[in-house]
Amino acid sequence: MRTLCSSTLIGEVLLVLFAALVAMRLTDVSNAEIWTVSGIAMALCVLLCGMIDRPGAVQIGWALQIGLIASGFVLPTMFGLGVVFAGLWWCSVHYGRKVDAFKAARAAAEAAAVQA
Repeated sequence: MRTLCSSTLIGEVLLVLFAALVAMRLTDVSNAEIWTVSGIAMALCVLLCGMIDRPGAVQIGWALQIGLIASGFVLPTMFGLGVVFAGLWWCSVHYGRKVDAFKAARAAAEAAAVQA
């Protein structure tokens, strides 16, 4: 799960960076506000990459997804892109857990085979 979720979060860092650059030109929001909010979002994404295995990290990731969708009120394109990344986040969590379970079952089977 770690690899899939981290990849999604790094993609979101890039998305937020480029969205901030676009928002500077297309909105009436001050540059200071745009970069403060965007900087916090990007920092949270990067920090979350390192702690994705800890309790509550997936929920923080969902909060980031909601924030990304809500940024559509400033830059309307972000509604669609936020939904796309929320779908990627769901896939990363869902299939990442399946891969982790498969790896654990395979490791247990190999350990049992070594002991036998």
